[in-house]
Amino acid sequence: MIPSYDSATLRDLLEGKLPWSEVHGIMSAFKDPDRFDKMLEIHQSRVTWQDRILLPYGENLYIVQTADARRVVKCACGQEFGDYRQNWKLEALIRVRSSQAEIEELYPKMMAANAEWMQLREFICPGCKTLLEVEAVPPGYPILFDFQPDLEAFYEQWLGRKLPTGAST
Repeated sequence: MIPSYDSATLRDLLEGKLPWSEVHGIMSAFKDPDRFDKMLEIHQSRVTWQDRILLPYGENLYIVQTADARRVVKCACGQEFGDYRQNWKLEALIRVRSSQAEIEELYPKMMAANAEWMQLREFICPGCKTLLEVEAVPPGYPILFDFQPDLEAFYEQWLGRKLPTGAST
């Protein structure tokens, strides 16, 4: 039998409040059929805006359906980064740590990357100044576009239903 977890347990899972043994058990078990919907409800309850979350996209990032039917990447604070099919990082504030001293602010000297071979790019929300992602890449490397989900296929093939078209919850 597939276990079904209540919303309180899933909220604690999302917030990192569960002991590792329980997290491991949840991760190792088959997923309950309504888990995705429960998680969306939890994410939706944590934001102040009304746009419908279609898919959690990263920590503090979501793909949402806006009131005018656009599908955009949005930060938990409400900052929009544009169409989800475009690289949201191009709309973020970017801090590049490219000197050895800047890199060693974060990493111990003997464990830090060599600044001649690598730079750290920090992508920051212009609205709330939350650090959203970090890339470690060779100098001059293009900004990475991590992934572009196929929302229609995910909803239809994985969840067995049509992608919601209504704008708000």
